Amino acid sequence: MKILVAVKRVLDYNMKARVKADQSGIDLSNVKMSMNPFDEIAVEEAVRLKEAGKATEIVVVSLGASACQETLRSALALGADRAILVEHDAPLDSFGVAKVLQKIVEQEKPDLCLLGKQAIDDDANQTAQFLAGFLNWPQATFASKIDVGAKDVTVTREVDGGLETIRCQLPCVISVDLRLNEPRYPKLPSIMQAKKKPLDIVPSASFGLDLTPKTTVLKVTEPPVRKAGIMVDSVATLIQKLTNEARVIS
Repeated sequence: MKILVAVKRVLDYNMKARVKADQSGIDLSNVKMSMNPFDEIAVEEAVRLKEAGKATEIVVVSLGASACQETLRSALALGADRAILVEHDAPLDSFGVAKVLQKIVEQEKPDLCLLGKQAIDDDANQTAQFLAGFLNWPQATFASKIDVGAKDVTVTREVDGGLETIRCQLPCVISVDLRLNEPRYPKLPSIMQAKKKPLDIVPSASFGLDLTPKTTVLKVTEPPVRKAGIMVDSVATLIQKLTNEARVIS
């Protein structure tokens, strides 16, 4: 079984995002970038499936500037076999990313596509759903457990009311959630081996797609500053303030 995993280069989750002066977006100059945490979980799950003998090849794909090669090398160090970078220097939205991934899937013909449920920069949570729709494949989102069989996959997914278990026929698209696994730290030999693994670079123009974003960011602003909390000396005072000031008790 071949598994295709999509990964995205994003602002490292330990970094504080800074809004540009013109409020057009996030300032990414001189900041640490890394693999989207949800995508890292998807790579880890693919590697575990291969280690369990349920997969034979893992292909990782990323879309973006040349700097995304670093993210792909990180995925190769985790255990992926080869990588594909679709170079595209202009902004992309989930719709355009999914259209490109559709072309990659049609070329690679994987049995399973794994994606993070969302990217931590835009929190769109749309790419996996778009991709499944374009391919007309079954999909399972927010996966917290994956059990791959010979012709199908059983997925436990997180929903508002708890957990839901569904079965999808292969090939299918799965988006993964945080509780699926804990990604490993790559060892030095794996990092060195990753430098020798195949990484193909393909220009986005070669797919003949219109990748103009269908959404426009109007403005990005800092969240409002939270007011400082206060200490109360009794339960009666707390109830009084919740009733008369916060108005959360009637």
